[in-house]
Amino acid sequence: MNFDYSQDQVLLKEQARRFLDAECTSSVTRKILDNPDLRFDKNLWKQVVELGWTGIAIPEEFGGTGMGHVDLCAIAEELGRVVAPIPFATTVYVFAEAIMLAGTDEQKKALLPKIAAGELIGCLATAEGQGYFHPEKANTRVKKGRLSGTKLPVIDGDVASHALVMAGTEDGAGLFIVRLDQEGVTKAPMASLDPTRSLARLSFENVACEPLGSSADGAAQLSKILDRAAVPVAFEQIGGAERCLEAALSFSAERFAFGKTIANYQAIKHKLADIYIKKEIARSNAYFGAWALDTHAVELPRAAAAARIAGIQAYEFAAQESLQTHGGMGFTWEMDCHLHLRRSRQLALCLGGLPIWRERLVSEMEGVEQHKARA
Repeated sequence: MNFDYSQDQVLLKEQARRFLDAECTSSVTRKILDNPDLRFDKNLWKQVVELGWTGIAIPEEFGGTGMGHVDLCAIAEELGRVVAPIPFATTVYVFAEAIMLAGTDEQKKALLPKIAAGELIGCLATAEGQGYFHPEKANTRVKKGRLSGTKLPVIDGDVASHALVMAGTEDGAGLFIVRLDQEGVTKAPMASLDPTRSLARLSFENVACEPLGSSADGAAQLSKILDRAAVPVAFEQIGGAERCLEAALSFSAERFAFGKTIANYQAIKHKLADIYIKKEIARSNAYFGAWALDTHAVELPRAAAAARIAGIQAYEFAAQESLQTHGGMGFTWEMDCHLHLRRSRQLALCLGGLPIWRERLVSEMEGVEQHKARA
């Protein structure tokens, strides 16, 4: 079975690369780092919306283009290459997917067209501080349709118009849609290792909320949403890893040491080869995940976990080794190595850390083996 991009998707990817190479240079990303008051690049966001990227996986009946999730993954890979400073992941990979997966018909009609038109920026609010978050132990509570509590850190929470909040209920835990422009909601920006994807503390004081869909099992809903979001995030990580490799190759071919370029030294060759191998392993897992996501395959939880693990490992390793290949210059502000190092660490935690996904993968594999044994 061929999991690679189709010819049309290759063309889409090439067009996206040309656009982002022109409109999202490192100077665009650096503007966010240099100015704390800028939380994301609004001009780039507007252009991305005009290109239809925010609605690429949303059905046409809800204002999207209905192209599919593999097309979305192709775009995600290119966004990862340039460390795009926009709230695309939280809005498109998470919030939009949650509405498409579990939302009622009314919620889909009300929210999906706004996402496609760029009028809605979404975020996911689950964590309540340091440590592993368990939905059943959430301190944020919903009583009689009113939400109270605090969530932190929330990626893009300070720029979002809507949040998907995990909160405790009388029956356990549920996911709730909350408008962030209403009275009783307080947004407080937080310091972040990667300011190009901002963090916030969201406080809720008896605010109106709406349950996501009709299911009362918020933990099960969240698990499915994370599986769906993990695949395009893995493609962002692959795009970032590929750019790190290109930068290291380019620098090693120009940097001289002891009369020859450092690319001639075996230690550098091995370093670059290791980056390439991890990147290609991540790509193969991500392709499987994209197929499972696009076809609604039962293998999605396993494929998503494998893609997530390989993506984290590939991007973090590539960012670190690329910086090391640049030597002392790699640690300076003038080089772009730190942009990818920051983003690799942020993406490694945005949907839950590596240990969580390893445990999910093991559980899925054990389930497969038990099913085979029963058969």
